[in-house]
Amino acid sequence: RMSFAQILEAVASFPTRIVELTGGEPLVHPGSFALTDELLKEGYTVLVETSGAFDISSLDQRVHKIMDLKCPGSEESEKNRYENLEHLTGRDEIKFVLQDREDYDWAKSAIQQYELEKRVENGTLGAILVSPVWGKIDLRELSQWILEDGLQVRFQVQVHKLIWGPEATGV
Repeated sequence: RMSFAQILEAVASFPTRIVELTGGEPLVHPGSFALTDELLKEGYTVLVETSGAFDISSLDQRVHKIMDLKCPGSEESEKNRYENLEHLTGRDEIKFVLQDREDYDWAKSAIQQYELEKRVENGTLGAILVSPVWGKIDLRELSQWILEDGLQVRFQVQVHKLIWGPEATGV
């Protein structure tokens, strides 16, 4: 466990000016909002990758939010806070993590229901991401579904698992 000061010191030790809070759920920690504010004050570009189960309205508008809408296969879809969608901006992304065709169809329906493609087109949402659960869904098959349906999404794989392997942590 690190103190607030230790986190800021560790971040400052790297040459990059981009910081992403992720892993588990960063917004479960009460200090995460203050941390993003401090990082912004120090001139960092800040990204927060969140499950969407917590209220994001208090995040500074300069924070790049990558928010999941949990699909049924995650067994966490009941935790989705759809009111968070109104707090996403043109710099933010919505992500669907898919493990099977049912999740894909659910995501496609949510994209339509919440007019997410329109929001990307008019600049009020940055991107729609679809990401397969590692080892659960065939990448080619998922690609084919996207192409057949003409979904305006970005197909995202977990690159760290390609580089360091699926069991690596902390990378």
